[in-house]
Amino acid sequence: MTDATPRPDRPDPLDDDLGWMLGIVFRGYVRAAEHALTDFPGGPRGYQVLTVAINGPARNQGAIAEELGIDRTVLTYLIDDLERPGFVARRADPADRRNRLVDVTDVGRAAWEQRRLALRQVEAHLLGALVPTESATLRALLQRVACSAQATDPLRDLCAVVAQVKPATAPATGRAGAAAVRGGRTATPRGRRSSTD
Repeated sequence: MTDATPRPDRPDPLDDDLGWMLGIVFRGYVRAAEHALTDFPGGPRGYQVLTVAINGPARNQGAIAEELGIDRTVLTYLIDDLERPGFVARRADPADRRNRLVDVTDVGRAAWEQRRLALRQVEAHLLGALVPTESATLRALLQRVACSAQATDPLRDLCAVVAQVKPATAPATGRAGAAAVRGGRTATPRGRRSSTD
């Protein structure tokens, strides 16, 4: 991938790197999806919130936030954005008056259907290198992987994930090394937080 001329004797290591492949596909999808949802309230995230609200019984904001992996405060703003044009409405939960359920309106359902068609075209373009059976297989496999990842939710504790995939190493020596490694966890230096925090 890095050379202009392909070298069959020396394949590019990136060609077999899952992170690189996912990144390329993800970036391509995000660019096209943002274009298709450019004037949709909340953009792609707003569309996902509406998708979750449409599929299944009315849920409270906490359940939607957990399913999508969105911070509850951010979700509140997204629902506000969807409520303004009348796509959703909040109502009190009869089982617990402190909770607010999110209901999709007929206007919201129609808007979702329209955008769903646009996103199907985006997906078809992105998967254009595959024949229909391959595309269906890829979707089924990705769904299985995504559902498994969602169920185990490994990103709740990044340190545990790192410990599972990284071989145990001897603790670093010296004052700086001792400060960096605590109980098998690598500490993030103050003032430099990871973008996943």
